[in-house]
Amino acid sequence: MLRLVTPLLIDGVTMDKESILPWTEKYRPAGLSEVVGQEETVKSLQAFVKAGNMPNLLFAGPPGIGKTTCALALAKELFGEEYQGNFLELNASDERGIDIVRGRIKDFARTIALGNVPFKLIFLDEGDALTSDAQHALRRTMESTSSVTRFIISCNYSSKVIEPIQSRCAVYRFLPLQEAGVKKMIGYISEKEGLKIDDEAYDALFYVSEGDLRKAINLLQGCSLHSKNVNAELVHKTGSKARPVEIAEMVKLALAGDFKGSREKLDKLVISYGLSGEDILLQIYREIPKLEIPEKDKIVLIDKVGEYNFRLVQGANERIQIEALIAQFMQMGEKK
Repeated sequence: MLRLVTPLLIDGVTMDKESILPWTEKYRPAGLSEVVGQEETVKSLQAFVKAGNMPNLLFAGPPGIGKTTCALALAKELFGEEYQGNFLELNASDERGIDIVRGRIKDFARTIALGNVPFKLIFLDEGDALTSDAQHALRRTMESTSSVTRFIISCNYSSKVIEPIQSRCAVYRFLPLQEAGVKKMIGYISEKEGLKIDDEAYDALFYVSEGDLRKAINLLQGCSLHSKNVNAELVHKTGSKARPVEIAEMVKLALAGDFKGSREKLDKLVISYGLSGEDILLQIYREIPKLEIPEKDKIVLIDKVGEYNFRLVQGANERIQIEALIAQFMQMGEKK
């Protein structure tokens, strides 16, 4: 199918719209077969397309792992060229009250579907942001329009969606992407954009993104603005994350009783990467399981990290608390 692209004139240079899109949109999969990392869910959705029928769906999982992409791809494969007239996308975090359910959702749900598929599709992103009243109103709308409308509700936490809605949906839990899936997509985009990425940069992109493909793609685009040759150092600086080895060194120095050396490492992290106290705590938390120390000691360290994270949440001074945590680590090391 041919796609018409309207040219734009920017600073005297003619550009097509696709070239100025963020890469998360430019490389968003157009079909279910192109979705990375959610194989079992994709198989079920493809079966719905083949059958021409589907139940209401609830997509649950962390952000950036393909929930919206799967909903859009499903709609395009179900409705073909007429998908825009049969598909309504709403973000519940923008319009979260009962009025949106009684207004736009109900009005769209009542209309007859276009084409061969006998129902329309409403995608409600971040459905766990809907108020309780709105969710109860939505439940009634799902019942009264079931013959002509199907709903896909996306949420980060399914526990925040009321039980009556969950019971009316087939629930699909999306998992953070594995390293192979992230690397596959990053490699594809890099080839298309003419980027050169070394192996350590791939590892860094996965480490910083933590399985969030959208975050990894945005980070790659940010790195590309600095250089066509992407290395691990550039990834960590662009993503404002320290290299894991630097965090591990800071913790090891503290456990070895070298408070001054550990504090100097902390200074470097704050100055070089602009890390906040919470960022540092999260990275310390991720590195503790990798330390070559007894499991009981790891438990104590994680307990201390949790305690100081609570202090930061309560509004304590970040620098004082992080240094206090390092001091606690040093005392533990001395006891050993």
